[in-house]
Amino acid sequence: MFVIIFADFVELIAAYSCGFPSFPPVLSSRVVGGEDATPHSWPWQVSLQSDRGGGWRHVCGGTLISTEWVLTAAHCINENYNYRVELGKHSLKASEDGSIARRAAKIISHQDYSILLSRNDIALIKLSPPIILTDTIKPACLPELGFVLPHGSQCFVTGWGRLSTNGPLADTLQQALLPVIGHEICSQQEWWSVLATDKMVCAGGDGTSSGCNGDSGGPLIYQNPDGSWNVHGVVSFGSGQGCNVFQKPTVFTQVSSYISWINTTMFNDFLVFGHKLNICITFSFLLRCWDYTFI
Repeated sequence: MFVIIFADFVELIAAYSCGFPSFPPVLSSRVVGGEDATPHSWPWQVSLQSDRGGGWRHVCGGTLISTEWVLTAAHCINENYNYRVELGKHSLKASEDGSIARRAAKIISHQDYSILLSRNDIALIKLSPPIILTDTIKPACLPELGFVLPHGSQCFVTGWGRLSTNGPLADTLQQALLPVIGHEICSQQEWWSVLATDKMVCAGGDGTSSGCNGDSGGPLIYQNPDGSWNVHGVVSFGSGQGCNVFQKPTVFTQVSSYISWINTTMFNDFLVFGHKLNICITFSFLLRCWDYTFI
């Protein structure tokens, strides 16, 4: 019995390996300053929703990294509210075949998260029950521990955030090209200075494309030479002056700096609950005064 189940499980992993969309994204140089994504071309993108105000509403993005874990930003979480995650969505306004909602059974924010300086702005959400991978619901890959994207790396940010400063939230998933700004530049005084640490990734800052309110927690994605996609950043903060400010790139928590924390957090939960099949999936995918605001 175990051999049969395990064989089926291995076939499932092969069919739905991380980072390969069944519907490849159409990539262009044009979130704010972005464009509608091809439906289901970013199948790891999730909508984190809270019950604040009586009904479920989108508050942040997130990234599916296994059959039961989602990566998001710690500043998205308020312990006074309940949360759920919607997966397999393109439009948040329409009913879509294959989309599902899962309860946030457990939310674990980084123990050293600092809201004042936005340090360690990362959290994990455990889904209940675990999801079944499909063509429209797949995990992104995680980068190697300590890997740093070079300056100029062509990345994409995705989300249902505001289409412009103080504008409406997007109904359909948006994508925008955001080149990486190296830490040696982003940490300069006229950029983000000491607010930008070496555990963050800066991207954008050209005054044209950026993340915006509602994109928080979502992914900064980079395509590997083999065609797979890694999640290198978690949307953390941007300029308080607006969503498209020159020399104020969107700032992301750098995922590669937290691989040990991610693995330890998931593995400790595994030791408590003993989900052997799910853990196999998890580990195989494996300012002067600055004006800024969480987005």
